Amino acid sequence: MTAGTTERDVLGALRETVVVAVLRAPSAGAAVSAVDALVAGGITGIEVTYSTPDVPAVLREVRDRHPDVLLGAGTVLTPAHAEDAVAAGAEFLVSPGTLPDLTRAMLGTGATVLSGAMTPSEVMLATSLGVHVVKLFPSSLGGPAFLKALRAPFPDVDFCPTGGVHPDNLGEWLAAGAVAVGAGGELTPAKALATDDWDTVTEAARRFRAAADAVRGSSS
Repeated sequence: MTAGTTERDVLGALRETVVVAVLRAPSAGAAVSAVDALVAGGITGIEVTYSTPDVPAVLREVRDRHPDVLLGAGTVLTPAHAEDAVAAGAEFLVSPGTLPDLTRAMLGTGATVLSGAMTPSEVMLATSLGVHVVKLFPSSLGGPAFLKALRAPFPDVDFCPTGGVHPDNLGEWLAAGAVAVGAGGELTPAKALATDDWDTVTEAARRFRAAADAVRGSSS
C-alpha cells in the first residue's frame, strides 16, 4: 500500500464514515470534481469504480487533494485492477462478486477487501476466503429485512449493503446490522455528473451525512 495508508484502521474508519459514495463517473475529471463535491457535503468514504476512466489517476489526484478521505476502488474485476488501485492510494478494494482467485489477489495487496454476495452460500464463500466485509449486492433486491435475516446465521459477518440505500432508509439498514452502506446514483446522479452539477451532488451528500449523524446520535 502507499505511504500513509498502512496504519489506518480501515474497518474502523468505514464504521465511522457510515456512508461510502460509489462513484461511476463519465471521465476522470468529473470523478475528481464529484469527490470535491461529496467531501464538501460531508461524505468522506469514496469508492471510485473501474467503470470510471483512468481510475489510478483519479485515485492519485483524490489522495493529493483530500489526504484524509477513506479511499477505495470498486468494480475490481482483475488482479491488475487491485494492484494498480492500491499502488495509486486505495485503502480498500471492492468487487461486485466473489471469485476465489480474484479475492486472493485482492487480499494479497494488503488492502481491506469487500467482496459481493447475495446468497448464504456466497456469504460462506466470501468469509471462507477471508474477506473483511461482505458487500451485500444488489441489496435493493431484499432490503433491510433480508440483511436482518442473513445476520441470524452470520452474526459475526460485517455487511455493507449497496443498492437501494437512501437517506430515508439509512437507519433501517444500520438497525438491520450493516457496518456501513454504499450509495451510488442516490449520491452522484448520472445527470449531475454529465452536466457538472456539483451543487446537486453536494446537497445529496449533506442529506446522507445528516441521516447518518442522526442515526449515530440516537444510538449513542
